[in-house]
Amino acid sequence: MKNIKIEINLEVFDAVSELPVSIQKLMNKAHKAREGAYAPYSGFKVGAALQLKSGEIITGNNQENAAYPSGLCAEQVAIFHAGSQNPDATIVSMAITAKSLNHVLTSPIAPCGSCRQVLAEYEVKQEPSIEIYFMGETGKIMKANSVKDLLPLIFDGSLL
Repeated sequence: MKNIKIEINLEVFDAVSELPVSIQKLMNKAHKAREGAYAPYSGFKVGAALQLKSGEIITGNNQENAAYPSGLCAEQVAIFHAGSQNPDATIVSMAITAKSLNHVLTSPIAPCGSCRQVLAEYEVKQEPSIEIYFMGETGKIMKANSVKDLLPLIFDGSLL
């Protein structure tokens, strides 16, 4: 038997003002997108903004449905929009923010497992890593340098 140790390093920022200016702008776009989320069932609003290598910013927010599995997460809305409108574009970074209508979220909220898999597909497709910044409503912001930091044992098309 052999043990394998997997370690990741995440950067933690105390406030949005500590982020690089371009990422502050991206996070502000994510905050704005979050407010437009359709979350009448969970009361959990998420906004995502991604920046393409061209500088274009694409946003998304979660869209719920009474038939719960029919909804989409904010990250998926943004990345699928980018993929459908800019199929050859390179995604440089993504900012994600979440807000609960039931209590204040002060801890960083990472993408769910399904979103991690979707992001991994795009990162593998384009090859350069995608920086992921995520936060709650307020408080600290975490940065992963790659989707592989959030999903180290990715499943991709090379395994099929």
